[in-house]
Amino acid sequence: MGKEYHVAVVGATGAVGTRMIELLAETSLPIASVRLLASKRSAGQEIQFKGQPLIVEELVPESFEGIDLALFSAGGSISEKFAPEAVKRGAVVVDNTSHFRMAKDVPLVVPEVNPEALKNHQGIIANPNCSTIQMMVALEPIRQAFGLERIIVSTYQAVSGAGIRAINELKEQAEDFLEGKPVSEWSAEILPAGSDEKHYPITYEEWKMMNETKKIMGDNKLKVVATCVRIPVISGHSESVYIEVKQADASVSAIQELMAQAPGVILQDEPSEQLYPQALNSVNQKETFVGRIRQDVDVKNGFHLWIVSDNLLKGAAWNSVQIAETLHEMNLLRVPEND
Repeated sequence: MGKEYHVAVVGATGAVGTRMIELLAETSLPIASVRLLASKRSAGQEIQFKGQPLIVEELVPESFEGIDLALFSAGGSISEKFAPEAVKRGAVVVDNTSHFRMAKDVPLVVPEVNPEALKNHQGIIANPNCSTIQMMVALEPIRQAFGLERIIVSTYQAVSGAGIRAINELKEQAEDFLEGKPVSEWSAEILPAGSDEKHYPITYEEWKMMNETKKIMGDNKLKVVATCVRIPVISGHSESVYIEVKQADASVSAIQELMAQAPGVILQDEPSEQLYPQALNSVNQKETFVGRIRQDVDVKNGFHLWIVSDNLLKGAAWNSVQIAETLHEMNLLRVPEND
């Protein structure tokens, strides 16, 4: 028989973890078993996997005994403590938190962009920030064709990127708004980011996007600046991206053609027909949507793009599972052959 993997999902009851479980049920990855791990308070919950109930177990170091692949999405402090424990027990870790992303010996991977970086993994692979992922999927074909000198991006990020509690908080705030309550009386304990000291009814990830972009593209000289904003949308991140390319022969039509052919990209660029990417339409879709491609009126090598993707799928769960599938395809999930 071929290889079949014993898989663990850490943070199984969270917004991203539940999506990981759904994707594992339909993945091409040969799976022998799935173990669901979470905090002590979540242990005992029942989650369906391929029509069968699985019981969530409390996360402890011994949870990774016999595990070949561990998908983490339970916060940076959990990854810091338990990812090395998983690797020590023979598992390959794909981590969806920010903890390992900028570590020198940890590949930061978007499979459509830099799968070759997986060859250098030492047991841990980092999943980039959700906003970075969708931008890389769209911009890498342009970089390869015309080179990139500068990226200026403004994000419009959905609250689901801050977790299930943030989604519930937005719904509560929407009810407060509809009831006419003043903003001072709205519930605000999570948004814009749970780790912040102050919370507002509706974050800054600028450094993540700037540094991760340079690492993924392998170009420390690339000029990148980001302004990241959380908006009252449940799922689907949107980005307004301005780029300056190196080669003079770039054009709107050439970039549109690149997007039409790029893996993981769907071109939606017919404004006259009101066809362009929208956050609402990206939900539950694995692809990154690109449109509103236009040349800057003052800068000949400058172009504007509108990029949208489901932050819980391509921005998190799907990119993680996609990394696992790529590891398998490249024979980098090294486990013994089954008897």
